[in-house]
Amino acid sequence: FYFRNKHRPFLLFFSLLHVHTPLITTEKFQGRSRHGLYGDNIEEMDWMVGKWLLDVIDKEGLKNTTFIYFASDHGGSLEAHRGNAQLGGWNGIYKGGKGMGGWEGGIRVPGIVSWPGVLPAGTVINELTSLMDVFPTVVHLAGGAVPQDRVIDGCTLLPLLQGTIQRSGHEFMFHYCGVFLHAVRWHQKDSGTVWKAHYATPVFQPEASGACFGRGICPCFGDGVTDHDPPLLFDLSQDPSETNPLSADTEPL
Repeated sequence: FYFRNKHRPFLLFFSLLHVHTPLITTEKFQGRSRHGLYGDNIEEMDWMVGKWLLDVIDKEGLKNTTFIYFASDHGGSLEAHRGNAQLGGWNGIYKGGKGMGGWEGGIRVPGIVSWPGVLPAGTVINELTSLMDVFPTVVHLAGGAVPQDRVIDGCTLLPLLQGTIQRSGHEFMFHYCGVFLHAVRWHQKDSGTVWKAHYATPVFQPEASGACFGRGICPCFGDGVTDHDPPLLFDLSQDPSETNPLSADTEPL
């Protein structure tokens, strides 16, 4: 692929099976990590991305002219277990996991960007973007323009990455579970505060587990969710773990 296209623009979308159950890992990487099979899977994914993609781009002299974006489509799958072994990743301080349309653990993942010829190394940007931003970013890089006859939900990432703007283009983000709206996020422009309202949340099994072990994955509607009217409201700027819902008593404003 690279040899056929190295003298002209190309787009490579590379989607890995790794870090997804059943965590297929070749013999070479089994037992590599102290974090069990999931860790082995990450070790192999890391090797594949480095050996098959980054090294080849570097050897072909394309490193400074190639935009690389590494991301995931959801947080860790908390229900994926084998005995006491956690096989589905870990979401740190964030509540919930894969399959949950509202809680941060289901939708918040890191993104890693590399473009040495254009973007400075070591920069950390604490702004929320979306995988919907990939489309307008690629169009921007290709010198094109997104269609003007419809609403495009994504924003090009280039101004944020290059530092010409300091805030994500998303003032509001809507978080769905299937076709059901579970939560809405508001990035308040004048203060930088991030609020999130939850209209429905999954019923955890057991209640304090942060997951739906009884079902295998949390449902999006029906008796497996709790509807909230008024919605649960969190200040993510102060409470990223979404543990203290606000009320008129605790937050008069």
